[in-house]
Amino acid sequence: MLDQFFLYGSPQIDDLAVLIARIFIGVCFIVHGLGKLGLVGTGNMAGFTGWLKSLGVPFPAAQARAAMASEILGGVLITLGLCTRVGYLLCFFVMLVAVVLGHRGAGYLITNNPPGNEYALNLAVICVVLFLLGPGAYSLDAHLWR
Repeated sequence: MLDQFFLYGSPQIDDLAVLIARIFIGVCFIVHGLGKLGLVGTGNMAGFTGWLKSLGVPFPAAQARAAMASEILGGVLITLGLCTRVGYLLCFFVMLVAVVLGHRGAGYLITNNPPGNEYALNLAVICVVLFLLGPGAYSLDAHLWR
């Protein structure tokens, strides 16, 4: 009986776990997108655009808006479980760019100066894992497509 506890779950528990993860990661991306609009935290679009420009990112204003829109839209889709895998892809690619360009040469730890890619990389990996698991039974996708 103890091996059951340590080795196996159940479909209901798996779906609950996916729901909890979806809500928390989706809201995380929404908040980050709203931060780029200056609605949450101390950041704003001008600051984010300037930072992208300082990194040599082409078309920094367009890229900043695309990142913000991808985080908000992707986060909403993930949270609702609606076109969930599309939401994961949007957020994954934003985090991939953050890992490759935004934290280039800073190492892994976010506590490095400048901050490393730890946070962005872990968010990207979470998106991949949840993409592979799917939206779960407690999602709009499950109700619309079954």
